[in-house]
Amino acid sequence: MIRVENLRKRFPGAPAPTLDGVSFTLETGQLAAVLGSSGAGKSTLLRCIVGLERPDSGELHLGGQAGLVFQSFELFPHLTALGNCVLAQRLVSGRSRAEAEERARRLLGDLGLADKLDAYPERLSGGQRQRVAIARALAMEPAVLLYDEPTSALDQSLRREVAETLRRVGALGMTQLVVTHDVRLARASDVVMVLDQGRVVEQGPPARVLDAPQHEATRRLVAQEQG
Repeated sequence: MIRVENLRKRFPGAPAPTLDGVSFTLETGQLAAVLGSSGAGKSTLLRCIVGLERPDSGELHLGGQAGLVFQSFELFPHLTALGNCVLAQRLVSGRSRAEAEERARRLLGDLGLADKLDAYPERLSGGQRQRVAIARALAMEPAVLLYDEPTSALDQSLRREVAETLRRVGALGMTQLVVTHDVRLARASDVVMVLDQGRVVEQGPPARVLDAPQHEATRRLVAQEQG
């Protein structure tokens, strides 16, 4: 279970807090989508959870480390899919090559990349590169996996592929939190949270939050999807 309690963050010189008392709980294996317009606090929330920013106050209970899948994937171009998933295990976790490769092969296979182990990033599609990045993060056994705008700049077919990938990862029992502006992707989640001016203004199942929005910020996001 992941629990965030009354998280607050205000940057020096800012007229208002970027995060203003954010609280939520995720059960193990749930997929949560954090929606919000630019400046709502989504990226700061993600950075606080993963440890790239220190909140001013509040509590984070993750039960372990958080893994982050970067928007640009950040794969090493000189390493194969397998090599990208092995390197951090060897350098950070100290696993033997055999153990690291076994874990990487299993995870890449779980994500539908068993035939791409020896492929370099330049030979992979955008969706395949993203799945390699996810497998690399999963290999480090995080308590929660975080995604930074995973469908940004992708066409509609690749957006559907991302949603399918998140379902695959969820089937492995991983708790996932997606920071996104993509309402369609949020509909594939278990829980939707809407951030506005640093606060969670709506939270619940997608059908309730997105099909019957109560807050103006949510209604604006849904209107953009329909437009």
